[in-house]
Amino acid sequence: MSTFRTPVGPQPSNVYWRRRIVVGLALLAVIVIVLLLLFQPRGNTPSTPSATKTNAQSNAPTDPDAPCAPGAVEITAATDKSSYAPGENPQITLTVTNVGASTCTINAGTSQQEYLITSGDELYWSSKDCQTDATDAAVILEPNDPKSTAPIVWDRTRSSPSTCDTERTQVPAGGASYHLNINLGDLKSNDVQFILQ
Repeated sequence: MSTFRTPVGPQPSNVYWRRRIVVGLALLAVIVIVLLLLFQPRGNTPSTPSATKTNAQSNAPTDPDAPCAPGAVEITAATDKSSYAPGENPQITLTVTNVGASTCTINAGTSQQEYLITSGDELYWSSKDCQTDATDAAVILEPNDPKSTAPIVWDRTRSSPSTCDTERTQVPAGGASYHLNINLGDLKSNDVQFILQ
């Protein structure tokens, strides 16, 4: 009679069968572990380096020489006061702000700037009328870091290309209202109203 099918010993046969099952399961577990160690897939291990590469790319510095995209730059016109006493000359300023998310470059030179002062439908003064030696100037704009020009003083005179070398006439005052607008290339500023007494 087979001792495998009919265990011989002082214990009941079901005890020996349980022991054989436990030993068999333990042996099977060891075999599975060995097979996993030998044949584990190695193609998935570099997941961390590729994640690191992605992070490195996202944190890479932007190219400051990249031209500013349309809509990424806003320009703002400003006067130093809203009302000027007789004989007091307005000081006007241009501010350029990168409202985008990346550093970029814009030509903000005098070749691109045009300051305009109007009253009603009439143009009284343009910075282009008698401009000389206009230059280009590449300006690097960091996001949300406004850059302002030095103030330009308007002498309250009417400009025209024909009066560049002659004495100009004073514009009306005594409570007259004027508007400042600035162009920078294709960009247009806000409208600023001020009073000349």
